[in-house]
Amino acid sequence: MSAHVEVVSSDLRRAKVKVTPGTYMVDVLGEACKKLNLNSDKYALKYKQKLIDLSGPFRTSGLGPGAKLELVQKSKSASIVSIALDVNGQRYVKKLPSDMTLWQVMRQFETAEKGLIITGRGVPVGTNTGQLYYEAPVVNIMGREYSALEDLQKTLSQCGVNSGSMVLRVAFRQSEKTLYDAMQEIGQYLKDVEPDKAPAVEKTQPPPSSGTEQTQTDTAPSTEAPPPEPAAGTSNTTEPGPHTAGETSTAGSEPMDVDSPLSPASTPAIIDPLQPTNIFSAPSSSTPAAVHTQEDDSIYEPTIAHAQLRQQQLQKRAQNTRLKSDQELAAEAAEEAAKLAQITKVEVKVRFPDQTSAVWTLTPEKTGSFLYQAIRGVMSHPEAHFKLILPGPKTVVHEDEKKLIAGYKLKGREMLHLLWEEDVPPAVRREPFLKGSVASKAREIVIPEIPKEGPDDGEEVAGPSVKQAKQDKGKGSGGGSSMDSDAVKKKLSRFLGLGRK
Repeated sequence: MSAHVEVVSSDLRRAKVKVTPGTYMVDVLGEACKKLNLNSDKYALKYKQKLIDLSGPFRTSGLGPGAKLELVQKSKSASIVSIALDVNGQRYVKKLPSDMTLWQVMRQFETAEKGLIITGRGVPVGTNTGQLYYEAPVVNIMGREYSALEDLQKTLSQCGVNSGSMVLRVAFRQSEKTLYDAMQEIGQYLKDVEPDKAPAVEKTQPPPSSGTEQTQTDTAPSTEAPPPEPAAGTSNTTEPGPHTAGETSTAGSEPMDVDSPLSPASTPAIIDPLQPTNIFSAPSSSTPAAVHTQEDDSIYEPTIAHAQLRQQQLQKRAQNTRLKSDQELAAEAAEEAAKLAQITKVEVKVRFPDQTSAVWTLTPEKTGSFLYQAIRGVMSHPEAHFKLILPGPKTVVHEDEKKLIAGYKLKGREMLHLLWEEDVPPAVRREPFLKGSVASKAREIVIPEIPKEGPDDGEEVAGPSVKQAKQDKGKGSGGGSSMDSDAVKKKLSRFLGLGRK
């Protein structure tokens, strides 16, 4: 049984689209935009001022035959969608933008979850063949399957997923291609489609000959895994290509002497993520540096501009404000999660009990256990128990697998304080926190000197309101004005609400 719906654009043009109960609404949008000569990626469908879920079929949309749908423009910025990826019964949840392709979605989950392989799976066929055949992923969205590479390059928005949450079920279908050939074909296809965004595909070794012993049958190498290192004395079988700095181009060469002097340009720097990037020694003086800063008391005296600002704040607080709805709170949470997902690294400075400190550069996959392990690597007593405290509400960073950036919302540069646990003996507390080899690399914290501004510069920075306040104050002290200093103080007190009970 077939019917039709009528799609009306903003310029009152109309297009009739035939539908069946199994027709997906995203196809209805595409057919209407095709008839109206519009780009379907920029539009959505509305019915009675409500957006239609494009991911489902017509029978679940609640529309009747002959329904009139409104064609509206979508927001230019991508919305955040909560994606639940179901892989063989295991579910993984992540918030992703709607302009991300299905292939990129699977790659995001592969990167975030250790041991999860979706796009580079291989299974052995037969016995004692030693050959892995590619298992292609099949993504199911509301009963609709996407399996071809062209279909997996569709974005979530093109599949009808624009907001809210959606479950993507992933199954695997065995292909007739070997894992090596499939990875080469996928890599070449991604380079042709998105040459700037195509992920690196592993250069696997040529498939082993028949009769060789199979060494890995449970898991297949990931598409972004580094290529296997050739054994000593064997020739390199991969095709020649451009080499990076410090990479050997031929195998079987003599081992390099590590004690021989090498130029910095030819030797790549190997950075241990457990080692701190900066180490700072404790202050040499017990007197805080802020004590030596001398400021004129006049800078703390309130002015008319301060009183007016305070009055505006009190008036704003007195106004009734509407509480945010659940949708607004969820949208704010999704926006914050999207901002955290874009952070590539943070600098975390840990202050130790003896006032020394160290800085680590952390990436999004680093957890609390990693930071605790890194700190124990620089301690003189790594067996002593401690805890890490975030400033402000004193949130404790636990030694677990909770992500530091996504879980504790670390941004930019953060300061953590290390506190001893109660079972640490006093003798350990009195000794230096850092071990000798690390403490020898510590450097002093250089406090920049702030130049003192003259009276003319201060007036330029303060603005006209502060200048006028100073002129009024000078008139009051000189007796030239009817308002003396006591009247000014009473007026300021009334503005600031200091005389109220």
